[in-house]
Amino acid sequence: MKPLSRPGTVLLTDHAWPDDSVERSVIEKAGHTLVTGPADPAPAETIEELVAEYRPAGILTCWAPVSATAIGTSPDLRIVARLGVGLDNIAVDTATERGVWVTNVPDYCVEEVSDHAVGMVLAWTRGLAVSDREVRAGRWNPAGARLRRLSTLTCGIVGYGRIGRATARKLGTFGCRILAHDPHPPKDSPGVEMAGLEELLRRSDVVILHVPLTPGTHHIIGAEQLALMPPGGLLVNVSRGGLVDTDAVVKALDSGHLNGAGLDVLETEPQIPAGLLNQPGALLTPHVAFSSDASVTELRRRAAEEVVRILAGEAPAHACNSPHGLTTGSGDRR
Repeated sequence: MKPLSRPGTVLLTDHAWPDDSVERSVIEKAGHTLVTGPADPAPAETIEELVAEYRPAGILTCWAPVSATAIGTSPDLRIVARLGVGLDNIAVDTATERGVWVTNVPDYCVEEVSDHAVGMVLAWTRGLAVSDREVRAGRWNPAGARLRRLSTLTCGIVGYGRIGRATARKLGTFGCRILAHDPHPPKDSPGVEMAGLEELLRRSDVVILHVPLTPGTHHIIGAEQLALMPPGGLLVNVSRGGLVDTDAVVKALDSGHLNGAGLDVLETEPQIPAGLLNQPGALLTPHVAFSSDASVTELRRRAAEEVVRILAGEAPAHACNSPHGLTTGSGDRR
């Protein structure tokens, strides 16, 4: 892959932090120009207009949709770099067809997301959020606490990649039984029993989702799957909102079949369904499981460095596709 023959423009579509200083420092140090869109993710049409206006050689995107139209609009485009892990907001197939790299930063927030999942489990077993609400409302009633011993429970982890393994390792220190489900199970998983999805659901008091959102995983947890869980369990989703049928979760909480739902992500975010807000068993956080001072700084720097590498004609560190017309012989890493 040949380097860009001249300094290029890089479009930062959106950002979930106060400024673009980290990205700008990396991009401008390499001699390129950074153009920043609105901080909040704009609709696909707005991003397409920005691409048409600036004809970027690189796109950095957090949550904003980078559509097939956007990818096809700039003849100079070399890379779409995700400021994150999941790729559901990027038209990857179109990028591949047009010889455009798609990259992500797959391991920047392993500790944070797994910490968040375990934190939600502990908040549920120890009644932290419920007790806090009660005390603030003037009700001091320790006799009314309905708490659980984590070491006696079975925790099922759906998705046993980097984050799933970290969550299993951390939960294992509490002495609970751990099941895991993954389409590509590891050969060796000490302390973890691999299981099919239905078996995991039937046996797990706690179910934690650590899978990407794809057409095959959309609503992987719905009414049918929740019904398989033992009564009184907890569902934790720190991955993507579209993995879960929210209406089914609300109904399961209403009926008491599900006792708790720890949700960092929602299919409708940032809008929260009224039925979910009214659920005392729902613990909701605003898509922040990935976040810490260290993880966000690392994410921003590494994503911007990936853009610089591609524009310099080098191989990407974390390629998510194999663009047509680019071969390993030209120095590309598949």
